[in-house]
Amino acid sequence: MILDADKVSAQRYSGHGSALAQVYNHLIMPLADRRDALTQIRWGIADFQHRFGRKPEGMWLSETAVNRTVLDLLAQEGIKFTLLAPSQCARVRLLASNQQPATNNEQPWIETPNATVDPTHPYLVRLDEGRSIAVFFYDGPASRAVAFEGLLNSGVDFANRLLNVFHPPSPGDPETAQLSHIATDGESYGHHHKHGEMALSYAIHTIEEGEQANLTNYAEFLEKFPPKWEAEVAEDTSWSCPHGVERWRSNCGCNGGKPGWSQEWRAPLRQALDYLRDASAPLAEQLAQHFLKDLWPAREDYIHVILDRSPASIVKFFDNHAARTLSELERITVLELMELERHTQLMYTSCGWFFDEISGIETVQIIAYAGRVLQLARKLFGEPGLALEANFLNILATAKSNVPEMGDGSEVYRRYINSMQIGLEQVGAHYAISSIFRNYPEHGELFCFDVHREGQETFSSGRGRVAVGRALIYSRITEEAEDICFAVLHLGDQNLSAAVKRYNAQEPAQVEAFNHFTTDIGTAIRRANLPEVIRLIDRFFGDMSYSLTSLFADEQHRILNTILNQTISEMEDSLRKIYEDHASLLHFLTETGMAAPPALASAARFAINAALRRAIEADSFDPDAIETLLQRAEADQVSLDTQLLGYTAGQRMKRAMVRLEASAAGDPSAAGALTMALLIAETIHKMPFEVNLWQAQNIWNDLLRRSDTNYWATEWKEDFKKLGKAMNISVDQIVIEEGVSAF
Repeated sequence: MILDADKVSAQRYSGHGSALAQVYNHLIMPLADRRDALTQIRWGIADFQHRFGRKPEGMWLSETAVNRTVLDLLAQEGIKFTLLAPSQCARVRLLASNQQPATNNEQPWIETPNATVDPTHPYLVRLDEGRSIAVFFYDGPASRAVAFEGLLNSGVDFANRLLNVFHPPSPGDPETAQLSHIATDGESYGHHHKHGEMALSYAIHTIEEGEQANLTNYAEFLEKFPPKWEAEVAEDTSWSCPHGVERWRSNCGCNGGKPGWSQEWRAPLRQALDYLRDASAPLAEQLAQHFLKDLWPAREDYIHVILDRSPASIVKFFDNHAARTLSELERITVLELMELERHTQLMYTSCGWFFDEISGIETVQIIAYAGRVLQLARKLFGEPGLALEANFLNILATAKSNVPEMGDGSEVYRRYINSMQIGLEQVGAHYAISSIFRNYPEHGELFCFDVHREGQETFSSGRGRVAVGRALIYSRITEEAEDICFAVLHLGDQNLSAAVKRYNAQEPAQVEAFNHFTTDIGTAIRRANLPEVIRLIDRFFGDMSYSLTSLFADEQHRILNTILNQTISEMEDSLRKIYEDHASLLHFLTETGMAAPPALASAARFAINAALRRAIEADSFDPDAIETLLQRAEADQVSLDTQLLGYTAGQRMKRAMVRLEASAAGDPSAAGALTMALLIAETIHKMPFEVNLWQAQNIWNDLLRRSDTNYWATEWKEDFKKLGKAMNISVDQIVIEEGVSAF
């Protein structure tokens, strides 16, 4: 939808799309060295071109952090404009060609303290060697009102606030047009502010229908109304830190307000990362000279591999940058070197400094990026690479945590980062363990790895299962590959152990040993001799060092949910039986006014809520069964889990609407989708608790507006209208174009 919106905006705004590029991974540009800053801009441009199919005209700077050098680099790379906060303007003056009366003398500068710059027109910033860039200073008060002052509570108020920015022409101001614009987080519209996206839509519609202003975008406005003023920016400033860019390198006082906490850790964290960048660079250059024409142009061009990991893209990269024809192992080395360089960029992502504590998830993430640099450095550079980690941790040890048990940044690294650093064997362990709970295809993908199953057998005895197999693990990032063999022992629930080691199918002795091991495992499990199974695995692999905790987090949660769902289902069955066996007694107690014993009341509450949830989720939706359960809950004074049931009903309605979308698109398997959606909506409409139908309502509205109303049969349109009403949509007030009712 975003790509489509950019294309539509280009058609609407004189060929200028509304989308802006951004520096690649949200680092603070004034704190980057020149080489990294250029990479960020060039990667940002390449990423934009890859997605939007055009070169960007404007670029957003992370946190609007800026100085003159950064603007000059943007201009060198062909960027025409950027956006800044009004507080980042130092001073302005009329351009010489726009003075009245005309004169060759430059006008004096006008200082703009306390964000007093006029945001209604663009400014030219003069740079080196005749370069320049346009800057738009956004409306600060209106932006704050959207983010923090509830302006999105009313679309009318929002529209009026934007229109009230316009002012009568100032004496001596040659500007003939004015621009009202704000800069806000996308999360404001619907996430931070419920229905904020509706307020935005209504405000735009109101402005568009009125006569006070026209909608435009920055690039079109800049083309039609070039700057008549010039400006100088305040050096090393940002919108989100009143101290400049100190929030990302010092204990400047910007924080979340937790009493007694300090952010002194910010400085040594940046020092540690700067050390790692600067110390690894000459090692990377030294290694690269054996394989590449020039490391740094190769790094800048590597963005095309990041965006497209296909074999053709990688071949093109080596054709352009390899100093000679490289062997398979040499290609792996170069790709690992490029990944090291990519992570030297990622480790500077700004959110790592933004918050209060070095052990927070954002900071842990950027330290993890640094950990990947160190992991690859150990492999690529040998002893010099190994020495980097000790020096890095020595600096990080001076970054003191506010959490006593964390100590400092080096402990954060040891506690969290070491376990994140995985190799192909760990990927193989993940595959082996998860294969117990899901069926992988013979050739499959596992995150950024390809897995080819060479063979697998599963043996069962009671609740115990053993999976034994072989697989080839291949990294699509670095082209590294490894054959493994594995064994997994699952004794039910979370009781699972696994062993993995390298395997060479070209070695007859290894093949014979593994085949013999597999036969012995099968014999032992058929005899239910679990101690022997454990001894066999230990003897062949050395130990079973992997468990459910070895899984990648998402898969670990999925498998734990599978285990929990089975356990909960068994509990539900038991509690439902208790409730059904004693339902008449509970009903009698309710009628006589006696309180049910807590155990019986708990069983009833659990059983009825579970039955309701299953009935709502069921593909074969039965409104009578749901009504019976609701009546039973009311009669027996059983309290409903309204939050869970409301969410479940909202998701069920969304599923029905997605199926209706498929039906409208001609999917024959979705026949009857409208009838089913209407049945579900009417049932939900009667439920005695609130159901959030926002997602389903949006799908209904999207279907209405993209469908040819003359195409649908009269009966379909009538039921579709009933569906909207059942989902609390004021269908009679909807228009699809000016003066034309939707129904």
